[in-house]
Amino acid sequence: MATEERDKIRFEKREFKGSRFRCLLLTHQPKPRVIAFLNSLVQPFARVADNDRFMPEGFCKPDEARLGETSGFLADKQRRAVTDWWLAAPQDANTPNWDLVSTCTLGGRTGLVMVEAKAHAGELKANDCCGASDKQNRERIEAAIKQASDALGEGWRLTADSHYQLSNRFAWAWKLASLGVPVVLVYLGFLNAHEMGQPFTSHGAWERCLLAYAEGTAPRAAWNSGPIEVSGTPLVPLIRSVEVKVTT
Repeated sequence: MATEERDKIRFEKREFKGSRFRCLLLTHQPKPRVIAFLNSLVQPFARVADNDRFMPEGFCKPDEARLGETSGFLADKQRRAVTDWWLAAPQDANTPNWDLVSTCTLGGRTGLVMVEAKAHAGELKANDCCGASDKQNRERIEAAIKQASDALGEGWRLTADSHYQLSNRFAWAWKLASLGVPVVLVYLGFLNAHEMGQPFTSHGAWERCLLAYAEGTAPRAAWNSGPIEVSGTPLVPLIRSVEVKVTT
């Protein structure tokens, strides 16, 4: 990377703790180690290979992917389709960004691993709601989430009015699967992030916290149970955890 390009990289103080910091630490490793980590998240359902692409790529390339905008993960036609589905006025807004995204192979088809990472219980907010300021965008987002919830069926109550991030993660996973893109949606808990105040001390603690939070929005039976078929395309929701040692 050229010196002038490195000089443009800026980090906020908050990015050196919690889930953001740990995602950058994990992806700053040599690529074979990153691939091995990604495979530990998605096996036995999918496989990440040496030629797959992931974002972010450590501290030198820290940008997170926005699948409606970032090239390299979806075809141009698919990016336009998901953007139009989500936003009425895309020039004034962004599509959701993801903590970690990678291409993968699932059932012999090219798909995506989409990771939402958490490092403490306080990141799971029941009063989380859509913050779109543009009325048309808000209405489009509400309609998109309702469409996904209705299509997923019994037990799903995705909404823009509460549990919004959880709802938009599942809505995007469903939409991509409806476009023929297999998806592994991973909710990743970082264990023992003691600087965050309410750390998850074990995988069981993280799983119980997430399931309790998602109750009434996403059914418990959806997690870790194999593919949900969306028009013949698999969507696999997984709960995973990892401890990343941070020396202070």
